[in-house]
Amino acid sequence: MEQTYQYAWIIPFVPLPVPMLIGVGLLLFPTATKDFRRMWAFPSILLLSIVMIFSTHLSIDQINSNSVYQYVWSWTLDNDFSLEFGYLIDPLASIMLMLITTVGIMVLIYSDNYMVHDQGYLRFFSYMSFFSTSMLGLVTSSNLIQIYIFWELVGVCSYLLIGFWFTRPLAANACQKAFITNRVGDFGLLLGILGFYWITGSFEFRDLFEIVNNLIYNNEINFPFVILCATLLFAGAVAKSAQFPLHVWLPDAMEGPTPISALIHAATMVAAGIFLVARLLPLFIVIPYIMNLISLIGIITVLLGATLALAQKDIKRGLAYSTMSQLGYMMLALGMGSYRSALFHLITHAYSKALLFLGSGSVIHSMETIVGYSPDKSQNMVLMGGLTKHVPITKTSFLLGTLSLCGIPPLACFWSKDEILNDSWLYSPMFAIIAWATAGLTAFYMFRIYLLTFEGHFNIDFQNYSGNKNTPLYSISLWGKGYSKRLTKSFGLLRINNNESASFFCKRTDGSEQNVKKTNRRRPFIKIFNFENKKTYSYPYESDNTMLFPLLVLVLFTLVVGSLGIPFNQEGRDFDILTKWLAPSINLLHQKSKDSTDWYEFSKNAIVSVSIAYFGILLASFLYKPIYSSFQNFDLINSFVKTGLRRSCRDQILNSLYDWSYNRAYIDVFYTTFFTRSIRGLAQLTRFFDRRVIDGITNGVGVMSFFVGEGIKYVGGGRISSYLFFYFSCVSVFLIIFYFLF
Repeated sequence: MEQTYQYAWIIPFVPLPVPMLIGVGLLLFPTATKDFRRMWAFPSILLLSIVMIFSTHLSIDQINSNSVYQYVWSWTLDNDFSLEFGYLIDPLASIMLMLITTVGIMVLIYSDNYMVHDQGYLRFFSYMSFFSTSMLGLVTSSNLIQIYIFWELVGVCSYLLIGFWFTRPLAANACQKAFITNRVGDFGLLLGILGFYWITGSFEFRDLFEIVNNLIYNNEINFPFVILCATLLFAGAVAKSAQFPLHVWLPDAMEGPTPISALIHAATMVAAGIFLVARLLPLFIVIPYIMNLISLIGIITVLLGATLALAQKDIKRGLAYSTMSQLGYMMLALGMGSYRSALFHLITHAYSKALLFLGSGSVIHSMETIVGYSPDKSQNMVLMGGLTKHVPITKTSFLLGTLSLCGIPPLACFWSKDEILNDSWLYSPMFAIIAWATAGLTAFYMFRIYLLTFEGHFNIDFQNYSGNKNTPLYSISLWGKGYSKRLTKSFGLLRINNNESASFFCKRTDGSEQNVKKTNRRRPFIKIFNFENKKTYSYPYESDNTMLFPLLVLVLFTLVVGSLGIPFNQEGRDFDILTKWLAPSINLLHQKSKDSTDWYEFSKNAIVSVSIAYFGILLASFLYKPIYSSFQNFDLINSFVKTGLRRSCRDQILNSLYDWSYNRAYIDVFYTTFFTRSIRGLAQLTRFFDRRVIDGITNGVGVMSFFVGEGIKYVGGGRISSYLFFYFSCVSVFLIIFYFLF
């Protein structure tokens, strides 16, 4: 088995040939590479599947043997400085490898169909493979400097993927915002790494933990400096995992393709910050101030993310704020020292959130047949509703992901979130109250998203959208020029034939959906032509099988992955797979593994948490489930605001809360006012000072010299005796002044 670990160094490099070969192909054989572009999805999926099989083998061995393997090679060696590169395979690394590979494969399969008509198809898969390489290298790194290198590669890949459609100003601004915000945290991370190297003389994790612990135990270290360096390390995780106050890039990152959102939010970029804190927890746990800071930032992010998700209309932005809140739960658990529950929630949340994002992509894919590619329409939940009968598989999978995130048993997130909620009572009652209240808010806003999207009737005027010639059915930049269709008119019926589909029929005199006869439905959508008023109607459609397959697999994960934390009896004691898996890491933290489970206590707490979740679901159903035709799935709170019902204090509070949530707590406005404009003002002031003062002094000296020289040349008479007299007179005056003064 040790020989298997010796070859684990190849894990990060397995997906790397895909971007390299695509680049070489586009350089040497551009036409052939573009003509056979669909073939590149297969090697991308195949290579990542190889990594998944290898990672599964390592994970099984980790569970059975409770071992940790580390291999290093000397890169630079000097008398005073040495730098080693290597890889570390421990429970934390194996968990992250499983998440990255399984979610990554599902996203790649999904993307093959989702991006098929995009002109950047090859570029997309090259970015994705390089993103996987960067993340795999990050989680297997054996020291801080190696983590920082892959950390920056992950940031570069996220910049490229968020700004994938860079011709759109919103996407270009979003990738720049994400890049700059993360640079703030990354600069702190670099300073923290250098600070701890100055303290310990090593970048290796084991040496770092041991030396710092001994120095603190013997009181041989400047404790404020250690706190500062640890805070700087934590700043990198705050930015990468979108924790308050560096969370502002996350909702704007939704401008990228939906598969990218699924990968970033589930198992890669935002998970990197949680991974870093978990990796460095043996260092942080001996510094109580840092543990308190981590838990404080976590609980603020939990509440802030949930409240900002309440009024969002963009389906992806709502899910983005949900990710922010759930990451806050993980950070809270790490700050409390609940290493197991934090990683457990990382696992369950990854599969549930990947399911939700891919489900939202299927919904957006369907809505584009009605409104064309326009994020303010195809992603706006207010324009959705009534999709249940058209996308039943997407609806069912999205519902299961929603229930999981709400904490409804026996789905995955119920088991992990319940542990965090229970541990919070032992840490701080105030934090516990906020965490439990946020669990109710989570159920509320998640069911709000579900109800606005799938229940009720369509909240869109088909005639206005499909009759508008300026609104294309597909965007050329995203889906190509659309599907070619051959129309055949026969016997008062319109036949729509296509080489990929069966036929669909409708009556010429009526374009209503009830009169549509569908047989052997294989086409993704229906177009109904009314020859009397010459208008086209489009209806949502279920996604293709290659997009539905990842949803079904992720549904399976959402159903069963929670069993990792369910205790089973072994030799008279209750153990669960996750605790056994994490045993080496838990021992490194000097924590006691959970030997038994008090099922009575667990059931009592579960009843409370599930009741809170059901209350949030019922409240969302009361507000957003369509009952009257005049409120078909529209945001009722927004309707109240727009109709001017502000007479009472209650209405004023509702209006203020809605605006506060919809406008992202005005944090972006604050940053724009006090940072962006201040920096621009400072730049303009510096420019003025440089041009008017610095350059003015230099130019003034030159001009003054010119005029003085011009004036003096007319004073001279040409007599040397006069010059000598003037010279000695000035020297005498100077000596007299110097004598009397000094």
